[in-house]
Amino acid sequence: MTLATPRMVLPGERWQNWGRSESAHPLHVARPASVADVVEVVRFARERGLTVKPIGAGHSFTSIAATAGIQLDLAAVDGLIAVDGSLVTLGAGTNLRQVPALLRPHGLALSNMGDIDRQTIAGATSTGTHGTGGGFGGLATQVRAVTLVTADGAILHVSDTENPELLPAARLGLGALGVLVNVTIECVPAFLLRAVEKPEPFDAVIESWRHRVADTDHFEFYVWPHTDRVLSKYNTRLAIDEERHPVGRVAGWWEDRFISNHLFAAILNVGRAAPTLVPSINRLATRVSGHRSYTDVSHEVFVSPRTTRFREMEYAVPFDAVPQVLREIRALIDANSWNISFPIEVRAAAADDLWLSTASGRRTGYIAVHRYYREDPSEYFRAVEQIMIAHDGRPHWGKMHYRDAESLAATYPHHGDFVAVRDRLDPDRVFGNEYLERVLGS
Repeated sequence: MTLATPRMVLPGERWQNWGRSESAHPLHVARPASVADVVEVVRFARERGLTVKPIGAGHSFTSIAATAGIQLDLAAVDGLIAVDGSLVTLGAGTNLRQVPALLRPHGLALSNMGDIDRQTIAGATSTGTHGTGGGFGGLATQVRAVTLVTADGAILHVSDTENPELLPAARLGLGALGVLVNVTIECVPAFLLRAVEKPEPFDAVIESWRHRVADTDHFEFYVWPHTDRVLSKYNTRLAIDEERHPVGRVAGWWEDRFISNHLFAAILNVGRAAPTLVPSINRLATRVSGHRSYTDVSHEVFVSPRTTRFREMEYAVPFDAVPQVLREIRALIDANSWNISFPIEVRAAAADDLWLSTASGRRTGYIAVHRYYREDPSEYFRAVEQIMIAHDGRPHWGKMHYRDAESLAATYPHHGDFVAVRDRLDPDRVFGNEYLERVLGS
């Protein structure tokens, strides 16, 4: 019996990701409104020999969500499903920006966040999205249970009590094991963050990298190429009933909207037209940015507006390798006389036990490089990647890289275990695409 085309399956249309680094033209776009709808779409895809891929918010820079089959838009499978103490279950299509308002009535918050909140909860956990903090893991480490629609259209619950052997794979699954339809997150009591942002000397910061991470709840810094300065950010956790001193409305617009986005975009276009001006522009940027402190609810400090499009490659390296890797990247830029406008972002995370986490089994430092989306990043990114590989680096799954399954298996001790779970749950590759074939094998 041939299944009729489900009502929510529509003709496909061209899709581009946010960074304009990937595009696809799926045969169909499906917009399910429930888990039952997702089951129907997966069964339809399997019968027709089509692949099906959830698209999330399109904030990955890789083709991890691209498909020529059925593109699954889970925007309507969102919202708060249940709260049990600190355990919060969210629909897979819930955007991170929705979460604070959903948690506020319950006095809860995510324990850590990155600086972008456009992603869906399923997309963010599946690709290894993370923030910073030596005592904190990425978002997927906060996952306690997931519900998947598997390749045969069955509903699979994975938790400490149901199919627990799958949990190390399913918490960060690259979209390779099934369609995530809900995620249960371990939250924490709501809290404030006191933020201090200031420019500092490059050498002083990297020489005391270990101590700064150890002494600050959430420490990160941005290295400006062609200068000897960095912009450091120190975030300290405070009780929710401490006094707030948020950024003023005008000051917030000036720093976060005008300087960090509108003015920065204009500068990038100037640098693209006249590359020789980039070093001078970067030196000026280190003098006019930073120099502020404020205290606010956690998500208002963790998250920053990002409207200027870019392309990004981020690598996780052993924590103690960060200073040396940064020195080598700076020397690489100088040796090639490249004019790099974007600062290099540096963060930290605790070790975890997720099979495909970039911090799996080791304390980790993250180093991210960027290019304006109108510039070709390949020469810069490929050269930086060779430095990362020499230091046993692992690429962020949602950011640009050039690695394949063979090379990744050498740096992920559980790569083979994950592939075995994929073979068990999706032997016919209903959820496959070219990217997953490249990084996991066929």
